[in-house]
Amino acid sequence: MKAPLKSLKYAWQARKPLGWAQLTHRKVRLLVAMTGVAFSNILIFTQLGLRAMLFDGVTLVPDHLEGDLFLVSAYAPNIDLGRFPKIYLYQADAVPGVQAASPLYIEFSNWVNPQDLARPQAETAGFTLFPNQVKILAFNPARPVLALPEVEQQIPRLSGPGAVLYDRLGQEKLGPIVELFRQQAGVSTLMSNRRVYVVGLFSLGSTLFDNGHVVMSDWNYAQWYGQESLEQVNVGCLTLAPGADLEQVRSQLQATLPTSIRVLTQAELAAAEQAFRASLPNGKVLNFGAIMGFIVGVVIVYQVLYTDVSDHLPEYATLKAMGYSDWRLLGVILQEALILAVLGFIPGYFASYGVYQLLVQLTRVPLTMKTAVALQVFILTLVMCSISGAIAMNRLRSADPAEVF
Repeated sequence: MKAPLKSLKYAWQARKPLGWAQLTHRKVRLLVAMTGVAFSNILIFTQLGLRAMLFDGVTLVPDHLEGDLFLVSAYAPNIDLGRFPKIYLYQADAVPGVQAASPLYIEFSNWVNPQDLARPQAETAGFTLFPNQVKILAFNPARPVLALPEVEQQIPRLSGPGAVLYDRLGQEKLGPIVELFRQQAGVSTLMSNRRVYVVGLFSLGSTLFDNGHVVMSDWNYAQWYGQESLEQVNVGCLTLAPGADLEQVRSQLQATLPTSIRVLTQAELAAAEQAFRASLPNGKVLNFGAIMGFIVGVVIVYQVLYTDVSDHLPEYATLKAMGYSDWRLLGVILQEALILAVLGFIPGYFASYGVYQLLVQLTRVPLTMKTAVALQVFILTLVMCSISGAIAMNRLRSADPAEVF
């Protein structure tokens, strides 16, 4: 029984790739190289994951709006900052093919953790009364614009003075609203120095820019910011009549409305939000971090391959003397590089899961391992190791067999 096993072992050793044999010849060096590639992967995964979280989070509101076409100000960088006169929404409603036109109002308001209100005055003397902000999403309860079943089911609750629905996925610093709501069937706190009552919960999510969301009626919104605030709309949500041609209605809207109004589809609205965030320093810093991780990986793998080529230079010189071309030897180096890429990617991939979970616990911002990000990092790893192998090949290309021996 031992003879066949020994034969298989010798057959494998005879046929195993030269690149694999070179790497496994010194296992400690292989382990160091794998660690370097894995570390580089973790850096890239973290930066690209944060970048994906940054961009995905900013589309939470656009992705959950109800409508076929959307009106926004052409002069505003994003929907949070831009408003346009409500009269244009009435004009859009009169265009043939538009069944309904509903406004969405967006505002930011200071939010007090209800636990801070319950503390004795001596304990609250040092804390800032309004340290946090929430994003307000307001609309006419008769014309809901959020495609969230939890919100739609609780629309009647918004009719009360100061009534809001609270996003259960908001940041912890806003307070244990979910726990208090379950215990008391209602939570009272301050929002912009006015009493507010949480009458229901829904799930939307927080982002790096927004601590959380609350939903309120346009009537309550007017109580906070004045009746004139209802004349300036952040987003106009248009629902088309059944059978209406979207592009035709869009053309009519663009011809009817002034150039200060943009008519966008839901995908275009989300893309515009992402483009705005990408132009800010946050996105550029994360891109730079991913590039630095890539460069670190190139340097580490290059050092490993360069050292390996230098150690085996006599063997490579012998192969060159036997007639092996530089391209064939480059194939061996690239083989080593690709093996390192795969072996280093595997631990880097799983270690990044732990990094993601740690970031979620620290920030409460949803961060998941996406297939697109994993594929992107794997391709970058292959490119990174291939570049290192190509650079290390210069050491071998310049070697003269006569000089080596």
